[in-house]
Amino acid sequence: MNNFPMPWNTSITAIKTQQRPEHPYFGKAYDFMQSWLNGQQTFTLQTSGSTGDPKPIEVQRRQLVSSAQMTGKALDLGKETRALVCLNVNYIAGLMMLVRGMELDWEMTIIEPSANPLLDVAENAVFDFAALVPLQLLAILDNSNTEDQVSRLGKILLGGAPVNVSLQRKIEALNIPVFQSYGMTETVSHIALRRLNGKNFSEDYHFLPNIDFGTDERGCLQISGPVTNGEIVQTNDLVEISGNTFKWIGRADNVINSGGVKIVLDKIDASVGEVFYDLKITNAFFNWSVPDEKLGQKLVLIIEGPASVLGADGIIPEIRKRLSAYETPKHVYFVQHFSKTTTDKVDKRRTVQQLLASQNG
Repeated sequence: MNNFPMPWNTSITAIKTQQRPEHPYFGKAYDFMQSWLNGQQTFTLQTSGSTGDPKPIEVQRRQLVSSAQMTGKALDLGKETRALVCLNVNYIAGLMMLVRGMELDWEMTIIEPSANPLLDVAENAVFDFAALVPLQLLAILDNSNTEDQVSRLGKILLGGAPVNVSLQRKIEALNIPVFQSYGMTETVSHIALRRLNGKNFSEDYHFLPNIDFGTDERGCLQISGPVTNGEIVQTNDLVEISGNTFKWIGRADNVINSGGVKIVLDKIDASVGEVFYDLKITNAFFNWSVPDEKLGQKLVLIIEGPASVLGADGIIPEIRKRLSAYETPKHVYFVQHFSKTTTDKVDKRRTVQQLLASQNG
């Protein structure tokens, strides 16, 4: 048994006739849907805090409608789509599932967010579409009770965090389409998608219709369109654009200068992820920099877990086989637990600050 409430099945008709659910989480979803059906034009959204402190932003109804219509068209999700809503409706990813449901006339099953959503719905429940974060899909595939049931979710849209190598390999073996999204609160959910499996697999993201795009002098993506209310949203994401697609390189604020050489930390993370997968290392990790008198910024690898579980001696040589000397971490640190943001994302900067403080203290 779990501690989560029973799913709340709803539709536009139900919202017009049902009483407000007593459970606080479902009540929050109900209040938003009522406001939407009553024609509210302006909404205040909360950013996730993954690239800074969470903050409220104001968006117009027409932006949310444009986003919902783009998703429906891109993923062929029409009327009566059976959707599982299992992301937090207090943030854009979960909220947009409600908007899509109302605008596209879906049948929605809403559950309170949990690590493994399939444990919180009826065993015979079947869906056409579900939006998940990677950790939820990983939990489903790693659980013996649900690993063979993932097809019940229909098409899967992943967002909110990178897909690591281990999960990518599992996704490639699935017979249902899985997509990764690119977007942010400021673009009211995703503006680009890439297929993670099947014959249409792509390493590049494909822009959705009606999105205008380009790059600034740094090579960072700029976005505008109906979903941004016509305003240009400037990202810190380094990209390579080709036609209507782009390859994500990494974040500009995740670039360090070590001995005069610019290093994209996201690129190092991807390569180290391949090494960890080959070595069957499942610990969470990330690459970062620490001050260094000679190099200015020294590349280091931060691993979650006790040092006794695995050592640096076997890891660094493997990384060196795939990356240049400049791109190979100069030191490996182990921390018991990573710091997290309020939305449960790894707070890399704070983790390193606490690590250095503990060493100097």
